[in-house]
Amino acid sequence: MENVQVTVEDAPPAGQPGLLGLYQGIPLTGRGFAYAGALPDKITLYRSSLMAISKSESELQANIARTVAHEIAHHFGISDDRLREIDRY
Repeated sequence: MENVQVTVEDAPPAGQPGLLGLYQGIPLTGRGFAYAGALPDKITLYRSSLMAISKSESELQANIARTVAHEIAHHFGISDDRLREIDRY
């Protein structure tokens, strides 16, 4: 991955309680030949949401890893529907 910024914020944006992470950018599958000079894509993790669903340190680490993998999948153009489909197996 290139040109991707990963950040952690305390809480998700207003109106999106419980949001664990967010990918903002143009997925690799949506980039054309003219794609150049763009700001970095951004993956944001939300500390309070991740901590709220985690009962232990090891569960928190697993939830962080899963959320990062989920947002990276969006970077590669994988939709939420496809991720749910993959997760069933």
